[in-house]
Amino acid sequence: MEGKDQDTEDNNRIINKKLSEYNSIIKENEGIYHRVAKKNGLSDGAFWILYMMCEEEGKLTQSAVCDTFCQPKQTVNSAIKKLEQEGFVELETVAGSHGKHINFTQKGWKFAEDTIFKIIASEQKALDGLTLKEQKEFFRLFRKFTKLLKENMEEI
Repeated sequence: MEGKDQDTEDNNRIINKKLSEYNSIIKENEGIYHRVAKKNGLSDGAFWILYMMCEEEGKLTQSAVCDTFCQPKQTVNSAIKKLEQEGFVELETVAGSHGKHINFTQKGWKFAEDTIFKIIASEQKALDGLTLKEQKEFFRLFRKFTKLLKENMEEI
C-alpha cells in the first residue's frame, strides 16, 4: 500500500510541476500583450477591444466584446469610453436594437494600422514558425486541455 501512495505522491508532484510550467507560460504570454498595450498607451481592455475590431473589420457591438472576453459590461464600457475620449472609436446606435456598434474613427483606424495590425502580423509570423502539423497539434491539445479544465472547474 505504501508503494502505491508513493507513486500517487510522485505523480501529483509531476502534475503540479507541469501545471506550474503551464501557468508560467500563460502568464508570460499575457505579459507580452500587456507590455505591448502599455507601450502603446492602452489598457489591456482597450487593446483587446481594438484588436477585436481589427479582426471584425471595424464593426463590433459592446455585447460581443463582453461575450468574447467574459468581462462585465461596466469594465468593457469604461474601456470603450476611454477609447471614445481619445478619439479612436465612436459609438453608433443600431436601429431596432438596444446595442451600439463600436466604429473606428479615422484616427483610430490609423492607430490600428500602425500598431494592432503589426501585432497581428507578429502573431502570424510566430505561428508560421510552427509546421502545419505542429499548429494542428498545438490547437488540438490546447482546446482539449481548455475543455477538460472548464469541465473540472464547473465542479467547484
